[in-house]
Formats: sequence, C-alpha cells, structure tokens
Amino acid sequence: MEGFFKQVDKIKPLYDFTYQVMLFICKVLLIADILITSMSVAGRYISFIPDPAWSEEVVLTLMSYMAVLSAALAIRRGAHIRMTALDVYLPKKLIKALDILNDIFVLVLAVVMIVVGWQYASTIGAKGSYVSMPSLSRFWMYFPIPVAGVAMLVFEIEAVYNHIKGIVLKEGNK
Repeated sequence: MEGFFKQVDKIKPLYDFTYQVMLFICKVLLIADILITSMSVAGRYISFIPDPAWSEEVVLTLMSYMAVLSAALAIRRGAHIRMTALDVYLPKKLIKALDILNDIFVLVLAVVMIVVGWQYASTIGAKGSYVSMPSLSRFWMYFPIPVAGVAMLVFEIEAVYNHIKGIVLKEGNK
C-alpha cells in the first residue's frame, strides 16, 4: 500500500504549482486593487490625475476574485475557519473522522460553486454589463465563483487524500 501512496505523491508538484498560480493571481489582483484605488483617491484631490468612473466597479470585482481565491488557498494550508476548541477532549479517531466529513462537505460546496457559479456567470452575468463600462459583460463579476470552486476542488482532493494516507499508513505501521 505504501507503494501506491508513493506513486500518487508524485503529483504533489501539480498541487504546489496550482497553489503558486492562485497565490500569484491574488498578489497581482491586490496590487491592481491598490493602484486603482490610489489613483481614484488621488484623482479626487489632484487635478492632473484622472479619477475614472469605472474604478469602483473594477475594485469591487477584483476584491471578489481575491476573496474567493484566498479562501481556496486557505483550504490548502488548513487555515480555514473551523472549531478546534473541543479537540483536546475528543478521541483522535473522532477528530480525524470529523475532518474527513468536513472535507467531504467542502468538496460538495466546491462542486456547487463550479456548477451554479458557471450557470450564473454564463446566464445572468452574460446578460448584464457594468454601469460605468457598458461594453464589459458582468460575466467577469460572477466568474470568480467557478474558478474558486475548481481551486477548492483541487485542494480538497489533496486534503482528503492526505487524511486517507495518514489513516492507512498509521494502521499499516501498527
């Protein structure tokens, strides 16, 4: 059984690469958010700096991307919100089972985000446009939901695999 896990562990660089890409995207979005907001605020007080009408909507859209993508990143690090106050009082096996149950629920959420998020992006989003940029579809406002769903799915599959690997290898060592 250990040989199986060694073979599957060879795709860990793919998970690492996905994480790095998502992290890089979040960093670029944050930089863009800061620059656009700074330009907008400065444009209100300094006459030669433009204050574009589209800045607020673009900043909000970029923030929505960062919010859902960073939540997906938190899954990989195990930094998402969870209740651990009672863990010291519960048996280790129960905690492991609850962790796996939690991962299954998050996997289901990821699939829902992919399916429903894509439906919203391709229907409601595709029909509307930004008020300050009528030529730009609101598809881009809804698109972060299915993108984050894919990232969550990838990271949750890794988390479930790591839980199963931990259980199997510990049982194999006993």
